[in-house]
Amino acid sequence: MLTNAAVKAARPRAAAYKLADGAGLHLYVAPTGLKSFRWRFRVAGKEQLLTLGSYPEVDLLAARARADAAREQLARGEDPRTRSTRVETFEAAARAWHAVQLEGWTPVHATDVLVSLERDVFPAIGPQPLSAIAPADVLELLRAVERRGARETARRLRQRISAVFELAIGEGWCEIDPAEKVARGLKKPAAVRHHAALMTTADACALLAEVDQLDASPAAKLASRFLALTAMRWAAVRGARWSEIEDLEGAAPIWRVPAARMKLAAAKKGDAAHDHVVPLSPAAVAVLHEARDMHLSAANMHHENVNLHDGLVFCTAGRTSPLGEAAIGALYARTSFAGLHVPHGWRATFSTIMNETMPLERGAIDQALGHTLKAEDGSAAKVEGAYNRSQQLDRRRRIFNAWGAALTPVI
Repeated sequence: MLTNAAVKAARPRAAAYKLADGAGLHLYVAPTGLKSFRWRFRVAGKEQLLTLGSYPEVDLLAARARADAAREQLARGEDPRTRSTRVETFEAAARAWHAVQLEGWTPVHATDVLVSLERDVFPAIGPQPLSAIAPADVLELLRAVERRGARETARRLRQRISAVFELAIGEGWCEIDPAEKVARGLKKPAAVRHHAALMTTADACALLAEVDQLDASPAAKLASRFLALTAMRWAAVRGARWSEIEDLEGAAPIWRVPAARMKLAAAKKGDAAHDHVVPLSPAAVAVLHEARDMHLSAANMHHENVNLHDGLVFCTAGRTSPLGEAAIGALYARTSFAGLHVPHGWRATFSTIMNETMPLERGAIDQALGHTLKAEDGSAAKVEGAYNRSQQLDRRRRIFNAWGAALTPVI
């Protein structure tokens, strides 16, 4: 018989496997780590399978109780499956999978995943029954994505479709993952290239000056400035909220980026100890003041109340949705620096220029970027990273203040 410790300790393997509890009840472990309790029984002499729930939402004791209830139902001549909630179509299964993943995702990433499914997958296979979808159907929709030049998007979509089917298999809604075997039918990803980035202060200032002159969304132009001044990832800036800005009117303003929006291992994303603190230079504070004034002006114009506590700092005209993933890249594509600099490039620009300007501050510059601390041999300093919680804020503030001053001529 199973124990709670055995269920908790069950680790994924290359192929799915089962751990028996007895009387038809077993734990099913998928290669992705998904665990679900299942009960095998017979109706009219034919073996059937009932999924009782996924672990840890349903633990061992609850699974046994559900199996007992199903046996009683079977003894009364009823089919226990009639009480289970069964999902038939791919879209229904995908939305169920999305709901399960939400707790471990940032709101921005969750939106991006759902939008990608709604745009590229649901129109092709969304209404189809799970059991009717063939590998050729999946490959056809992925190749349509490839044809528009989005090879990486096609690769990620295949992974998401496969994850949906693994959930569906675990829940007993279908038995086969048609996306599992189609990866070799896709084109190889394009060769990895460094993000295009400007390497001189003069070029960085010139780019920002050109963006300022564009006929474009004021929110996008402000977000571009803030992205440059903080050298953070665009996903973090897109999701920035006013509640994350501290001491804006004080002597030591900071932006506390929640760990959930940082590029971290999943286990660290829920731990506030891994929040990333960005000291805000006077230039960055000026951008936030301008963004706040813009929010208040728009609210007054429409006679609305505006939420400057937990609302988005940079958002669309409706003030409820973050700017699009491509918003800043689209701005840069309209300048004379098109192809020479991308939004993520600000991190390389900041690192290159500040390491040349302040060569003795390499460690603090790496920390400012949210990079893992390194040992002398270049490997990750795991012990130091675990125990050294010092933010070195004074050193990092001097770095960001110098960086902001370097870009001040245009901002």
